Amino acid sequence: MESSALQRILFHLLVASVFLFFFIAFGSSYQRETDSLLKWKASLLYQTPSLLPSWNHANASLHCQWFGISCNKDGSIIAMNLTGLGLKGTLHNFNFSSFRYLVRLDLGNNTLSGTIPAQIGELPRLSVLGLYKNKISGSIPLEIGNLKSLTELSFSDNDLFGKIPPTLGNLSNLLILNSSKNQLSGSIPQEIGKLKSLTSLAFSQNRLTGVIPSALGNLTKLTSLQLDYNKLTGSIPSTFGSFKSLTNLELTYNNLTGSIPSSLVNLTDVHMFSLAFNQLSGSIPRDIGNLKSVVNLYLCSNNLGGTIPLSVRSLFNVHLLLIHQNQLSSPFLQGMRNMTNLSILTLHENNFTGYLPQELCLNVSLTRFTAFDNHFFGPIPESLRNCKSLYRIRLERNQLEGNLSETFGVHPDLNYMDLSNNNFYGELPKSWEGNKNLTSLRISGNRVGGLIPLELGKLIQLQRLDLSSNRLIDRIPKEIGKLSSLLELNLSDNQLSGSFPNEIGSLSSLETLDLSSNNLKGPIPREIGDCSNLNYFKASGNELNGTLPFEIGSMISLQLSLDLSQNKLTGEIPSQLGNLQKLEKLNLSHNIFSGSLPSSFTKMVSLTSVDVSYNELEGPVPDNRAFRESSQNVFRNNKGLCGLIEGLKLCDNSSTTKKSNRKNDPKLLLIMTLPILGGLVFLMAFIIIIRRERRHKFFYEEARETNNGNLFKIWGFNGRLVYEDVIVATENFSTKHCIGTGGYGSVYKAELSTGQVVAVKRLHWSQDEIVDSKTFVNEIEVLREMHHRNIVKLLGFCLNARHPFLIYEYLERGSLSKILHNVEEAAKLDWIKRNNIIKCIANAIAYMHHDCSPTIVHRDISSNNILLDSEFEACISDFGTARLLKPDSSNWTVLTGTLGYMAPELAYTMEITEKCDVYSFGVVALEVIMGKHPGELITCLMSTSQPIGQDIIFKDILDPCISDPPDHIKDEVIVIVQIGFACISNSPNLRPSMQHVSQELSRCREPFPESFDTITLGSLLNL
Repeated sequence: MESSALQRILFHLLVASVFLFFFIAFGSSYQRETDSLLKWKASLLYQTPSLLPSWNHANASLHCQWFGISCNKDGSIIAMNLTGLGLKGTLHNFNFSSFRYLVRLDLGNNTLSGTIPAQIGELPRLSVLGLYKNKISGSIPLEIGNLKSLTELSFSDNDLFGKIPPTLGNLSNLLILNSSKNQLSGSIPQEIGKLKSLTSLAFSQNRLTGVIPSALGNLTKLTSLQLDYNKLTGSIPSTFGSFKSLTNLELTYNNLTGSIPSSLVNLTDVHMFSLAFNQLSGSIPRDIGNLKSVVNLYLCSNNLGGTIPLSVRSLFNVHLLLIHQNQLSSPFLQGMRNMTNLSILTLHENNFTGYLPQELCLNVSLTRFTAFDNHFFGPIPESLRNCKSLYRIRLERNQLEGNLSETFGVHPDLNYMDLSNNNFYGELPKSWEGNKNLTSLRISGNRVGGLIPLELGKLIQLQRLDLSSNRLIDRIPKEIGKLSSLLELNLSDNQLSGSFPNEIGSLSSLETLDLSSNNLKGPIPREIGDCSNLNYFKASGNELNGTLPFEIGSMISLQLSLDLSQNKLTGEIPSQLGNLQKLEKLNLSHNIFSGSLPSSFTKMVSLTSVDVSYNELEGPVPDNRAFRESSQNVFRNNKGLCGLIEGLKLCDNSSTTKKSNRKNDPKLLLIMTLPILGGLVFLMAFIIIIRRERRHKFFYEEARETNNGNLFKIWGFNGRLVYEDVIVATENFSTKHCIGTGGYGSVYKAELSTGQVVAVKRLHWSQDEIVDSKTFVNEIEVLREMHHRNIVKLLGFCLNARHPFLIYEYLERGSLSKILHNVEEAAKLDWIKRNNIIKCIANAIAYMHHDCSPTIVHRDISSNNILLDSEFEACISDFGTARLLKPDSSNWTVLTGTLGYMAPELAYTMEITEKCDVYSFGVVALEVIMGKHPGELITCLMSTSQPIGQDIIFKDILDPCISDPPDHIKDEVIVIVQIGFACISNSPNLRPSMQHVSQELSRCREPFPESFDTITLGSLLNL
């Protein structure tokens, strides 16, 4: 009995001990987990009360109810899902060893940084690991290979670098592996071929090199393989034909060579088949028609040759076929005839010739067709004319022909049509009023005649209408005024007559209006002033008459040009035009304007070009920079303009009444003539004396003194006094006044005794490096004749043997380089300012190359030689300085440019051309966008033969000092980068002219089709 009782006591003690053991064990585990989570939470940055509020010590016992936490029945944490919470911090304080039962860890779509700790390999039960879309850097730890239970692994969208660890081959249960959009380098490990359970493999948008392992062919369960946007070389493994379940194959933008393996025709389930932008050669496999399920087939931009196999006719499901930029022969087009479900076809920018294929839209599925910039000729195929599914069609710049009224009918979904620069004739069809969704219609440069149909006024979605350079006649219909969404209207170079429609004033959104080179008559309507968003207005070459309406002064957005030249406009120029303070070009020449030029023109601070010649104007020329710096040609053939302009007479300040009463008085005429004659004699004597003093050590350019004491507007002012003023102001060129040093000399800020602040460049030349004084002065005269708002004005010079220097106007903010390298200053340069800076530079160089005679090359365009004024307006400095040295000077090779900005051809030739400036501009443009010199990027891109920038996200090259560009400026930033890379082409012949660059930067354009956040530099530069 006692023995039985003892046994019962021992049994209960044993049960209690076991219970106590498990209680302590589980309690300890629970405590470790909660403590670890709270410690990690405390390490996160930018803590706020709303960040994981349920995670706190007060309810630690309820940790299984914490946000994002899941537990098993024993209270151990098995899953953490904290995606998209904006978490900032690292994983360094995350104690992985505390979570022995963790099956799922998802921390994706946050802002976590730092490296992946090696301790992550201490999660033996982990099945899903998601660290995607963070800012995690460093390499992938080898210890990842210890997570034998993993089925899903995603590191995509981070900053990981280094090699892919071969230990990933240990994860035999892995189904999904995604490390796209990182900076991983090296080759793809052969060990990846061991992951035979894998269904999805993605290493796209990295920097992977080497060949694609043939062992990947062992992954027979793959449904998706993405290796695009890398630097992979070699051939496509023939073992890829074993991917029987593959639906997605993306190898785009690599450097793959060889032919397309015939085994790939076995991928009968593939929907996406992309091999574009490689260097594949040979012919397309004969049985490619076996890809019955393919929807998008990308083979473009390779070196494929031969013909398109007839089997391609079997690809009935294809929605997008891109085969352009290859070397396919003409049967290619014939091979398309049975692709009846084709949705998008792009053939543009090739050398295709012949007729367009007749079978383009047999099954009414084609939505987009682009074939511009080719050599197609003949009529538009009937199947295309009747293709009701069309959304976008671009056929510009071919030799297509036919009667326009029979070419296209009604296409209810049509959004964009461009038939410009072909040989179409006939009249504009009235039936096009049925194209209700049309936003852009361009038919310029054809032989279209007849009237502009009234029915066009029903296309209320229209934003751009360009009918220029045709043979249109009669009036501009007033119905045009109903196109309330219109941004661009170009009817120039036709035979239109009648009056200027008042209804155009209803187009309040209009930005560009060109009615030039027609036969329009009558006055310009006052309603034009209601076009408040107009940026460009040209109506030259007509027969417009009457007075110029003062309401034009209300168009304060007018910036690019106001050109009303070659008309019959009369009366005085309204003073309200002075309100156009953004206007850059004003042309009122060849009219019958009378009276004086309005003094309000002095307010037009943005003017760079003005022409008022061939009128009946008189009186003083306004004190405006554009007027002052213009040649006499822009004032010629007027009644009596006067002012401080070379070639114009000086203004007489006496009253007009006294002049009228006394002009016939012989005594007064004699009294007035004698002083003038005496002055001329004195002036001639003075000039002779100056010329005889060839060895005088001062050669200084001055102009007339004005009330503000600007010494550099004083002709004949004593050069010695100005020289002494500069020496005093700079304290004999003390370093404390030095604001910059370059290859040509050091720049000093000098405040003269008159209060004027100037920039003095003390030259680093010795006397024997300077061309003789006569040649030097001739060069200075050339530079002095340059008049552009974005070129720093040269005010004077001195050839003193001890202190040779040049004097320029002073710009407050200093060099662009200095600003970009100062984080605080760079942050002030928002995208609008940067965009304007680049436009200013382009306009100035275009002026130098195309408007100066003879053409002048700068030779040293760099961010150091771009100066900014107080309003961040950019001006080019050091213009032409290198021209002043002897060709055999020892400094010649140094002074022809700045290292990092010089065109590459200068390494083997000393021939300086305009294209050298174009290259330098491209570097500066990219520098402004990136916030730093683009040398590293250029070297990286140019050092590979693969398509440029295939592994670089465009957004990542932008200056991090400022936030992303706003939506309305993003497209302009993209265009600047495209132009910048075009300018730095290794071949000078492939670089655009600066005139073309300037025009491209100023013209309106369509929104870029791809997402700004995902577009790569490669896809951008290959458009």
